[in-house]
Parts: sequence; C-alpha cells; structure tokens
Amino acid sequence: MDRRASQVMHVQVAGQRYKVVSSSSQAELTRLAAAVDAKLAELAPRGPQQGTPPSIVLAAIALAHDLEQERAKRQRVEVKIRDLLRRILVRIDSALESTAEGEGSRSE
Repeated sequence: MDRRASQVMHVQVAGQRYKVVSSSSQAELTRLAAAVDAKLAELAPRGPQQGTPPSIVLAAIALAHDLEQERAKRQRVEVKIRDLLRRILVRIDSALESTAEGEGSRSE
C-alpha cells in the first residue's frame, strides 16, 4: 500500500464539488470521479435528478457490482492459470524423471 500522506483535495461529481481527504493523487481522484460521472450518466438521465443522493447511491451500487464481477473473473482466471501451471510442472517433472532414468541405464 502506498504510504503517501493524506491531503485535502477537491473532486467534482454530478456537478457538485466535494472535499476529499486522501493519499491518492489528484489525477487518480479525478479519474475515479469521472468514472462515477460516467456511471451516473449511464443510469440516470441528465437533469435535476442526476446528482441527487438516490442516483449517486445507485451509481455506487452499480460500480460495486461491476467491481465484484471483475474480481470474480480474475479469480476464475487465477484458478485456470494455477491448474495449467500445475499440469505443466507435472509434465516437466515427468520428462526430467524419464531423462534421468535414461541416463542412469546408459551408465550401467
């Protein structure tokens, strides 16, 4: 985890300016705020309702759902990779054993 000192910054979401205390960079916070804005635009039509607490909560829930889906995908890929590596290692071990046995019979 990054050990930068926390600092006060401002971000804008749904036309509202928010003060945030974070150890993240301003660029990162701006990027994340833009992601929330994009999700708000996707879920709520432009207008007076877009920046309301219910629409922001809906965007937060949708982003949390997206995050969970990505984590699940990553976990599935990790399982596949571990299985593939295990199978490769078994084949390598088998090949090394065969080579060692072949060399042992030649020296006799």
